[in-house]
Amino acid sequence: MSAKPTLQSFIAGEWIGQTADKTLTSAINGKAVFHTHAEQLDFGRSLDFAHSKGRKSLLALDFQSRASTLRALGKYLIDNKESLYAISHHTGATRTDSWIDIEGGVATLFAYASMGRNNLPSGNVLHEGAATQLGKQGQFFGSHILVPRQGVAVHINAFNFPIWGMLEKFAPNFLAGMPCIVKPASQTSYLTEACVRLMAQSGLLPEGALQLVIGSTGDLLNRLDSQDVVTFTGSASTANMLRATPNLLNNAIPFNAEADSLNCAMLAEDVTPDDVEFDLFIKEVAREMTVKAGQKCTAIRRILVPENLVDAVSEKLSARLAKVTVGDPTIEGVRMGALASMDQQRDVAEKLEALKASSEVLFGRGTEYSAQGDGTDKGAFFEPTLLLNSSPDQEGGAHDIEAFGPVSTIMPYRDSAHALALAARGKGSLVTTLVTKSPEIAAEVVPAMAVWHGRVHILDEASSKESTGHGSPLPMLKHGGPGRAGGGEELGGIQGVKHYMQRSAIQGSPTMLTAVTGEFIRGAKTIDNPIHPFRFHFDELQIGQSLLTHRRTVTEADIVNFGCLSGDHFYMHFDEQAACDSMFEKRIAHGYFVLSAAAGLFVDPGVGPVLANYGLDTLRFVNPVAIGDTIQARLTCKTKIDQGKQSPKGDPHGVVSWDVEVTNQHGELVASYDILTLVQKSS
Repeated sequence: MSAKPTLQSFIAGEWIGQTADKTLTSAINGKAVFHTHAEQLDFGRSLDFAHSKGRKSLLALDFQSRASTLRALGKYLIDNKESLYAISHHTGATRTDSWIDIEGGVATLFAYASMGRNNLPSGNVLHEGAATQLGKQGQFFGSHILVPRQGVAVHINAFNFPIWGMLEKFAPNFLAGMPCIVKPASQTSYLTEACVRLMAQSGLLPEGALQLVIGSTGDLLNRLDSQDVVTFTGSASTANMLRATPNLLNNAIPFNAEADSLNCAMLAEDVTPDDVEFDLFIKEVAREMTVKAGQKCTAIRRILVPENLVDAVSEKLSARLAKVTVGDPTIEGVRMGALASMDQQRDVAEKLEALKASSEVLFGRGTEYSAQGDGTDKGAFFEPTLLLNSSPDQEGGAHDIEAFGPVSTIMPYRDSAHALALAARGKGSLVTTLVTKSPEIAAEVVPAMAVWHGRVHILDEASSKESTGHGSPLPMLKHGGPGRAGGGEELGGIQGVKHYMQRSAIQGSPTMLTAVTGEFIRGAKTIDNPIHPFRFHFDELQIGQSLLTHRRTVTEADIVNFGCLSGDHFYMHFDEQAACDSMFEKRIAHGYFVLSAAAGLFVDPGVGPVLANYGLDTLRFVNPVAIGDTIQARLTCKTKIDQGKQSPKGDPHGVVSWDVEVTNQHGELVASYDILTLVQKSS
């Protein structure tokens, strides 16, 4: 038995496991390929290591440094991806299936690296939103910060995506500064182990940032405390069992579940068999039935079709499925591989028999199918199977039973209201697709769909050329759904990072909040210096460093000249009578003239460390500026972010945002905004 490699757990910085235990077989031919290990793991030691080493090493970095590490990890995995492809086919995956798992997982690292560098500050405190003034005198404010939790993220993953499933959770928790322990499903854990070995060999992982469990989690969940987080991907029944662990409940330990669900696709009533959208619908459903042999939590299980199009859809979809070649994915021309294991094959076959009680088979022979390739008679193959439930209003059937494989059921509907009712019978799903030509139908259907679905994919001819498809969760969009789908959320851009952080409300003076958040809040003490702020390098600038400019009186000539230069001759600036009849009762200056004049007040014209101005944020014109008004600006260093980047000429620089207040002669705010600049470092 031990002739095949024994997988090892990566615990407390050591690879553990010498004695072979459970045999893991190839989904293609049933032959043994790996073994799990028999050694019991010390989860007390594992947690202590994560707390003492992992958290310390992660917080020695900041958001920006961890984002850079994610990017470097992604590059390393891409450079070594073929070693992962070499064993991925044993899971039953085709090259395309493996691409989704391997390179799709790495793409999540790259996505979070980019989002982190563009959206997170330097440091380990995230200021969320603008501060709110709570006192009349402007010296009592409130806001929110997020800080890394002091515990460990425990990720319990499903068998279908052994790499993507790990990396899509690891990327946001790593960026948040939280160590993690990953527990993959045993039957495909050899692919997860291979990926973790590469990550460890890269030398890029901070000590204790990632641990791997092969086999049982033992008493791990009973050892967690309120600073820890548990995430789970898998069946709804297993999610409910784990969620009910007394220790998780007693300590209010966050538990995020992303469960398999009975996702649907709806062909709208406006689409006919002659439309491009009809063919798109057929293609989308067939793809979701066959990619990863239908083993996706997002796969289409229910196909909602207008009653008058059932025959057309059945015929065309059956014909497309008939062209799918099933077999050993290493053989050229094979388009669908095997289920992940013989246990999975038996489970799908049992669920198909249960579905037959309410549906008829239109296409497919299940396991009674000869797959291409030597030894595939001992593999976990299952032919794509299409069912028809002619009475979809009845209880049970495809509304309750999920065959986690290449099985889907057509359901006829009478009108949009009926289709929405059928969609809701899935009791909560990760995703649904609406195929329509009509914006009016989309406007009616999508909000109603959104109540029961975590993501709504609208497909028409225009989007089809770029659409990533029904079944592809994207890092910048939420992945998760209500009800049966688990009620949790993953990914969703920076929101996914916040799941691993603690939000706290803070109150105090602007000066104190500035010190805590690392972001200048108006009303805080400023640092006034006779040297212009634009003369300071990035590393020399201080938050709160400020310049109060000289004043400028706005004249009629200013307005006329700006209007001629810009071509903006809006009546409020040039028509005396109309302006007098307006809400302002007088002619006023262009808002963008005020913006330009303010720049003239605070910009230092000489060559210096400021390399570029690349944008404005939060611009508001608060009060009008009339002819004869006098304006003045205050420029204050608001935030500094060191992204570790260089200019095209190789100059190291950071991003500095400047708070700008433009006031009139009465001290009233007339314009407010942030300027974003690139500022060179001193070395």
